[in-house]
Amino acid sequence: MADLIERTCRHAARFAQGLRAAGYEVLNEVVLNQVLVSFGDEETTRRVVAGIQADGTCWCGRTVWQGRTAMRISVSSWATTEEDVERSLEAMLRIAREEGSRPGMRKDTGV
Repeated sequence: MADLIERTCRHAARFAQGLRAAGYEVLNEVVLNQVLVSFGDEETTRRVVAGIQADGTCWCGRTVWQGRTAMRISVSSWATTEEDVERSLEAMLRIAREEGSRPGMRKDTGV
């Protein structure tokens, strides 16, 4: 059980690192297996989440956290591999670009 928890937490940390490195805002401190990320304003984040769900590489849901619309990544399966994480991260970044998300820019505030 400890190995499963450590592995899912490590996978979540990798998602957060990759999204931050691409310039997207990770909203939470990633200490467990959950990552909350914003792709800019509410509408852009909604489009990115919908695009990821339609793509089918992985599944992430939408949430509101501390008043911000975000995508929730929850790594919970024992079967998730490092390759799955990298493939999913690549899909997330590709879809964010396709949906017009600009890293580091909150369209709702202009900063």
